[in-house]
Amino acid sequence: MERTDVNQYLRSIELRRDKIKSFSTYPFCLPVIKNLSSLKFHPKVTFIVGENGTGKSTILEAIAVLSGFNAEGGTKNFNFATCDTHSKLYNYIRLIKGIRAPKDGFFLRAESFYNLATNIDDLEKQTPGLLSYYGGRSLHKQSHGESFFSVFINRFSGKGLYILDEPEAALSPSRQMAMISKIHELIEKDSQFIIATHSPIIMAYPDAVIYEIKDSIKKVRYEETEHYQVMKSFLNNTDKMMDILINDK
Repeated sequence: MERTDVNQYLRSIELRRDKIKSFSTYPFCLPVIKNLSSLKFHPKVTFIVGENGTGKSTILEAIAVLSGFNAEGGTKNFNFATCDTHSKLYNYIRLIKGIRAPKDGFFLRAESFYNLATNIDDLEKQTPGLLSYYGGRSLHKQSHGESFFSVFINRFSGKGLYILDEPEAALSPSRQMAMISKIHELIEKDSQFIIATHSPIIMAYPDAVIYEIKDSIKKVRYEETEHYQVMKSFLNNTDKMMDILINDK
């Protein structure tokens, strides 16, 4: 049975524009924030895509912090802070929740994954056996891609809210496809995902909504995303594209 809007964990966000004194300072100066009023989430998967610097990670971070997660990643029980660099956008966003609360959750971001792995090692010293939830092996003793995927495969259990920031940064194309399978498995176990990504592979998951950020944020079809169009053009016309990139000065 399909979940209704009120039954999903996160329904939407609203920007409290009346609380913002100036749109000339960061992060309010970002075009997407200037034009943002509200954003409705899909009950299963919501993708936020866009070029570097458009503000997708800033929005995702605010959603994660408002949901109770540590700004650098982890579960709601993580409270480490390596460097206080996250924006204060969360103070100006209202989170609209459903009537149910998730039983599990994780904020997984590529940018600060090293710090998360270090904190997990530290916690293992205090609570031996904790690493079993992450595959049983120190994340620092694996490659970046292996450790990142190990957290996703082993720690995410279902009935959860999972917020992923550019997960493809550490993963090969084949691992990105494996991630889609795991996402679907977790959705079948009553989970909800919000994902910021550049990956045309990951954002191909069909039962989802895609929001693309340019000057504003709008709902688009998969084939309409710039990421899909650029990748398709490159793969279909590789020799021509390489000639333009290398020789056309």
